[in-house]
Amino acid sequence: MIAVVFLLLLLAGAVVAAANGGQAVPVVEILALTGAFLVFFGAGVYIAAVLGLLGVLIGLTFSDRPWWAFAGQTLWGPSSNFVLVAVPLFLLMGEILLRAGLSDRLYRALNVWLNRLPGGLLHTNIVSCAVFSAISGSSIATAATMGSVALPYFNDSAYSQRMVLGSLAAGGALGNLIPPGITFIIYGLITETSVGALYIAALLPSILVTGLFILVIMAHGLRHPLPRPAKLPLVLKLKALVDLVPTLLLMLLVLGSIYAGFATPTEAAALGVVGAAFFAGIEGKLSFRLLNASAEATARNTALLGLIIFGAYLLNYLLTAINVPQTLAGFIGGLPLPPWAIMACILALYLALGTFMEGFSMIITTVPVVFPIVTALGYDPIWFGVMVTMLVEIAQISPPDGTVMYVLQGMRPKAGPITDVFAGVMPFLGAYLFAVVLMMIWPDIALWLPRVMQ
Repeated sequence: MIAVVFLLLLLAGAVVAAANGGQAVPVVEILALTGAFLVFFGAGVYIAAVLGLLGVLIGLTFSDRPWWAFAGQTLWGPSSNFVLVAVPLFLLMGEILLRAGLSDRLYRALNVWLNRLPGGLLHTNIVSCAVFSAISGSSIATAATMGSVALPYFNDSAYSQRMVLGSLAAGGALGNLIPPGITFIIYGLITETSVGALYIAALLPSILVTGLFILVIMAHGLRHPLPRPAKLPLVLKLKALVDLVPTLLLMLLVLGSIYAGFATPTEAAALGVVGAAFFAGIEGKLSFRLLNASAEATARNTALLGLIIFGAYLLNYLLTAINVPQTLAGFIGGLPLPPWAIMACILALYLALGTFMEGFSMIITTVPVVFPIVTALGYDPIWFGVMVTMLVEIAQISPPDGTVMYVLQGMRPKAGPITDVFAGVMPFLGAYLFAVVLMMIWPDIALWLPRVMQ
């Protein structure tokens, strides 16, 4: 509802601007878009269908151009884009790693080094999710994979179940922020921004968010101390590092090839799939059944995401044809407010949308409208890409509709209310929002590293 109020306020301001001699405003189009979105969304229609239907309705009702003559070309653009091929490849890599059991080895190895810190295994949840994010690129995949590995460790333990679920949800929310996050690929495709530059810019913010999560767990561990496990000899701890080798080599293969300029994100994703299959073979898990199951899951998720992208591209093409983004950008850019205040309103809009809208849908439907406003205000597209990705990740752990939280709720070995996950994730949600504030105050957190590497 906050998002709808925001749209209506923009509409009212635009009408006032037009009445004072400004640019003509598509009032009916904006009202129709808002009303139709509420009807379809409230009816539970799939988001891909909502986007496509809205595009068709707006095109038939308001566009004086034969838009259907351009629909095929509009959809062909994203479907044939080489960068987008990285999405199914990264998904396939994560599916192979999950079925090969490498995620379990990762968790056990990190646990040996982290379980004596205040907070114990909760630190392992965060760090293992962060490391797995660097080879999966997906929040849901990270939460599902590491949740299936970690939850059995907490059966009948003294740990707060709320903090266990909250730490796994927060760790899963790192999946898209830590390169090679899929959200950066979608953002780069929509805005024609370098995906490699986005990956470089995301490094320090992802370290910042991970560090804040660790501080949250540290504070919880100091307030609610638990008995420490026995201290292990250094020899055993060093032996445990062997289990980290496959994951670290995959990270080096994928991210190292991108940062060194040896491969594009798409080529690096292909290398990652080959590497994942190689390590699955070393584990003795590589089989036709594993590859078939991984390919089926990847095809299903890619098809769902592809339909959303196609629907969004059609809708965005028609909105642009009737001058909605251009008018809103001109109106907001002319408001008697400093740029930071306008940006704060845009970020608040994303936070509001995140309470009831899925992350990918949110970025695909809003970025084409908001991006011209952001650039007109003088903000860097790379910085905004990192900010949008952080807000999408916040949406994944924002009650009542955070996708990651429901993934973990469905994996709980013992039934319990979803409010356990909601309560557990709140301290981490606050830490994530604090990171967003820091990014607003010091944009160089994201922009310094790309500038240095250039």
